[in-house]
Amino acid sequence: MVRLRGEREAAGGHGRQAEVSGDSAVREGRDETERGRTGQAARRPPPARAVPAAIEVSHLTKVFGGRTAVSDVSFSVAGGEVFGFLGPNGAGKTTTVRILGTLISPTAGSATVAGIPVGPASAAEIRQRISVMPESPGLYQRLTVTENLDYFARLYGLPRREQRITEALAAVGLADRAHDLAGSLSKGLRQRAALARSLLNEPAVMFLDEPTSGLDPVASHEVLGLIAGLRDRGVTVFLTTHRLEEAERLCDRVAIMSTSLRTIGRPENLRQELFAASLDVTVAAALPEPGRVFGGIPAVQGWKAAGPPGGGPAGYVLTVSDVARAAPAVTRALVGAGADVLSIAQSRHTLEDVYLQLVADTEGGPR
Repeated sequence: MVRLRGEREAAGGHGRQAEVSGDSAVREGRDETERGRTGQAARRPPPARAVPAAIEVSHLTKVFGGRTAVSDVSFSVAGGEVFGFLGPNGAGKTTTVRILGTLISPTAGSATVAGIPVGPASAAEIRQRISVMPESPGLYQRLTVTENLDYFARLYGLPRREQRITEALAAVGLADRAHDLAGSLSKGLRQRAALARSLLNEPAVMFLDEPTSGLDPVASHEVLGLIAGLRDRGVTVFLTTHRLEEAERLCDRVAIMSTSLRTIGRPENLRQELFAASLDVTVAAALPEPGRVFGGIPAVQGWKAAGPPGGGPAGYVLTVSDVARAAPAVTRALVGAGADVLSIAQSRHTLEDVYLQLVADTEGGPR
């Protein structure tokens, strides 16, 4: 298991403050007045420690010539968080990562990474606390997996090279392929080897760029499992990807970029903010007068036909104020109208729906 630096282990822990009443108080030898059974005041548990931010970005801007690549972007990433950074090509994602990775300087604004201000004077210190895994594994094909890792460990002047390599290979499940040539590995295994290389310096923050690009479903699933394991170790993961279903499944929060920051939050919260509650209704045949069926239901605010026209099953999307109230009422109305109801379900919007809505809005396309 890859070991983390002591201070990050402490910072990455999520302490929970104990309850002080009910059964928990009895178990801890206290009554509900916070006094122990001896009559002396019991010590209150210390408050839960807030997890410090691993990345802080404030009004970051980058201009290349006359073109603005990143405009006034601000956000923070908590320690131990898997943070998705999404956006179309040319949205400023790579530029932002290059600034945070100390490869280029911002035109304006500031940032801190692993608690260290980003700037020329601190670039070397930041690079010791981060790792970057690009889309291409970047391994030497004619070297073994161990020889690749040893080369990069020596390049960075890391101590305990043999121990670090053993731990990194074990963490990604490649211990049994340690002496295989990198060129003989499948792309999925090469991605694992690249991930092991990224773990060598025990990073506080990892930047992953399209880690599952070009992988088959099984290999993608394995790599995503490894990324989830990094979170369990307290490593902060900054993930750029175009696979929105992976971001939705893996990320604690996501940010959507399009030169400026369009939105940031948990995927489920973004869905609630952008889309009204709605029902998907399917009946065996199109309703002759759907307006008369749906228009008299108090919880239904609007409706539209969904699906291609034709003689088969017909679908409708109903905007509702309360799903729990609307669904039974819609069912009764349809049955009363003589319709054969095939299904009624709450609409489920995906992160892709959120993304397309915001990008279309930014580019002036249809909402």
